[in-house]
Amino acid sequence: MNDVPVDPARRPTNHLIDHQLLKKFVSADSYGFILLLIVVTYLLAVSFPTGPGHSVVMAVQIATVWLTLKTAHAPRKVRIVASVALLGVAVLALADAFAPVTSPVVGAAFVVSGLLYLLAPILVVRDLGKRRIVDRETVLGAVAGYLTVGMFFAFVYRAIGILQPTPFFGAAGPGDTAQVLFFSFITLTTTGYGDLVPATNPGQTIAVMEAVLGQLFLVTAVAKVITAWKPKQWRTPDGPGTQQ
Repeated sequence: MNDVPVDPARRPTNHLIDHQLLKKFVSADSYGFILLLIVVTYLLAVSFPTGPGHSVVMAVQIATVWLTLKTAHAPRKVRIVASVALLGVAVLALADAFAPVTSPVVGAAFVVSGLLYLLAPILVVRDLGKRRIVDRETVLGAVAGYLTVGMFFAFVYRAIGILQPTPFFGAAGPGDTAQVLFFSFITLTTTGYGDLVPATNPGQTIAVMEAVLGQLFLVTAVAKVITAWKPKQWRTPDGPGTQQ
C-alpha cells in the first residue's frame, strides 16, 4: 500500500502545545519562571552559605524578588525602590569579593532584602485577586507567593543572627544562610524537627508568627486557588467549569 500523505494541518499538535507551555513557563512574565528562580536561589544559598560567594547569592535573590515584583505588576515606585536595592546589593557583592564586608553592613543588606521579600507575596496575592479566572498561571502565582513568605522570614532570621549580640540558635551558632532557610521552611510548614530553635526573642516570637501565617496562607489563598482551578481537560459538559 502507498503511504497517504498527511495533511500538515491535521498532524498532532501535542509537540506544539508542549513547546508553547514550556515557552510560557520560562517567560519573564510568568510565575512559573519565578518558581524556577526561587528554586535556583535556594540551591545557591545552601551551596554558598558564607564566604565571598555569599553576597553574590544575595544579589541573585534580590534579582529574583525584583522579577517577582515585575510579574506581579507592582507599582512603579516599588519597582524603582527594588531596583535601587538590587544595585546596592550588587555593589556590596562586588566589594565583598575583594575585601570582607563588616557585619552591620551585611545585616543591613539582609534587612532591606527581607523588606523586599515581604512586599513580594503581598503584591502577588494582590495581582492574583484581580484575575477573573483561575488558570495555571494563578496556581503558579499562589505557590510562588507561599515560597516567598518562607524566603522573607529566612532573611529576617539571618539579619537577627548577624545584628544581635547573642547567637540566634544558641549553642548551634548565629545561623548561616543555609540554616536559616532550612529553619524558615520547616517553621512555615509547621514540621518542627527541633534541631534548630531560636534561643531568645525576637527570634522565638517571629517563628511563631511565621508558623501561623504559613498555615493561614496555605489553607486560604493556596487551597482556594487550587480548589477553584479546573484544567480544560478535566471539564465535563455538565460541570461548573464548562465554557459556554
